[in-house]
Amino acid sequence: MTDRTDAATSSRTARAPLLEVAGLRVAFGRDEVVHGISLRIMPGECVAIVGESGSGKSVTARSLLGLAGRGARTTSDRLEVLGRELGDADERAWRAERGRSIGLILQDALVSLDPLRPVGREIEDPLRIHERMPTADRRARVLELLDRVGMPDPVLAAGRRSGELSGGLRQRALIASALALDPPLVIADEPTTALDVTIQARVLALLGEVRSRGTGLLLISHDLAVVSRLADRILVMRGGHVVEEGPSGQVLGSPREAYTRALIAAVPTDRARGERLGLAGPEPMPPDTLPAPAEVSARPGTAADGTAPVLRLDRVTKTFPVPGGRFAAVDDVSLELRAGETLGLVGESGSGKTTVARLALALTEPDSGSVELHGARWSGRPERERRPMRRRIGAVYQDALSSFDPRWSIRGILDDAVAVALPGAGRRDRGRRIADLLDQVGLAASLATRRPLTLSGGQRQRVAIARALAAAPEVLVCDEPVSALDVTIQAQILDLLDDLQRRDGLALLFISHDLGVVRHMSDRIAVMRAGSIVEAGGAEDVFASPRHPYTVRLVADAPRLTT
Repeated sequence: MTDRTDAATSSRTARAPLLEVAGLRVAFGRDEVVHGISLRIMPGECVAIVGESGSGKSVTARSLLGLAGRGARTTSDRLEVLGRELGDADERAWRAERGRSIGLILQDALVSLDPLRPVGREIEDPLRIHERMPTADRRARVLELLDRVGMPDPVLAAGRRSGELSGGLRQRALIASALALDPPLVIADEPTTALDVTIQARVLALLGEVRSRGTGLLLISHDLAVVSRLADRILVMRGGHVVEEGPSGQVLGSPREAYTRALIAAVPTDRARGERLGLAGPEPMPPDTLPAPAEVSARPGTAADGTAPVLRLDRVTKTFPVPGGRFAAVDDVSLELRAGETLGLVGESGSGKTTVARLALALTEPDSGSVELHGARWSGRPERERRPMRRRIGAVYQDALSSFDPRWSIRGILDDAVAVALPGAGRRDRGRRIADLLDQVGLAASLATRRPLTLSGGQRQRVAIARALAAAPEVLVCDEPVSALDVTIQAQILDLLDDLQRRDGLALLFISHDLGVVRHMSDRIAVMRAGSIVEAGGAEDVFASPRHPYTVRLVADAPRLTT
């Protein structure tokens, strides 16, 4: 880890704590979800809380801002911020503290920022509410903050709405808003989840810079590589309890608890291709877990020996109209995918990865070039001709919620897919298949009655994977399939995909911003930049000896678990 023992840091940490919490409890109705948590954060110190969804880490963080949620009952023996006791604070008192004493950076900047207002106005709000500053001074401060977080062209960015910015730029705007009043304490709840590796590196560097100036940082994350890069101390939560805590090097290097060891073991970085991930992963899938291929669809032409491509993109180009001309989202790209292999596709936002996925799925037609599925023409033909072949290629999207009908239950969503995969199957057989699919992706059968909006992001993503597996497809296009999952559930899903490959020769086109996941899963890797493939080759060759300067930077920026 980075040397954090300089004299300046030592002098800061000798002062009074910024935050001191003892015996924090949070309940919703009769259900207590946080059980007596205690923690302390000193100036210039980063404390991380890690754990799976439902462990209580985000509820704990929000309780420190008086934002536990509607119906929450929060109690504590002590809750002091900058020496002020806030355990019994009302909403008016909390409003005076938010932004000024404690800044908050949330995971989803698109939701956190008002889509109808320019981001400059969003960043200006804390200054307008808490400071008596002339309008010109506030706007100058906004531009200063945007420049500080590395926003290209702050003047232009300040006038744009959140939907007009990329994910990385939105996250930087959200950080600028949280830092507007230079609060002594910042709470960052999953601040880098779903960001590209280069943007993630910049956000982490920014948080490190903020911390080095004496700001205390409470980091909530399921990404242990990110945590190892910033945190001085780690609290591991499970079921609302802190099960282990201590210095980062001790917790990550010599964990005492089996649960902590399972979290660490599930991290895919530097784990060999095909190696099962961690103590929390499921047992290998039994042969009868899925219906035999013949029960789902005939598979003529499947190349079990891996010699003939099951999916082929030949010099495809796709452009979109923009003011003054056309933008080449994909420019002369050729890819081949064989049965039983995984081709990883990596690159920054806007590099063309998702457009390649849509071309592969025949959801978008290329301007030139061709796409073939099992040697047959897949692009450039009427949809009625493609429809009988569609069950042979499935998809898992990054944003599961937008791909579901929110009015349907999970059972209805999966039953629709199973009915197509198993025509003529009765309700009982479909019900058994739905239960099997939920079990394979680590979800309880009781969730079948729920609707998508009542599930967590990780649960929705698992339902999306279950739906994609319903027809036992031969090709699966995965666009960020595990980006919203906790590390142990991510491990189970990645192990499941490996099992499916071994059983049925499933071919995966695997798109991810997480280079650790891509390296673990992929046999070959293609690196995209500005619509083109700039480097391709065996996964280990690309990571061990990248040739293109862009690939070199990607590999260098990828966070690694350090102790």
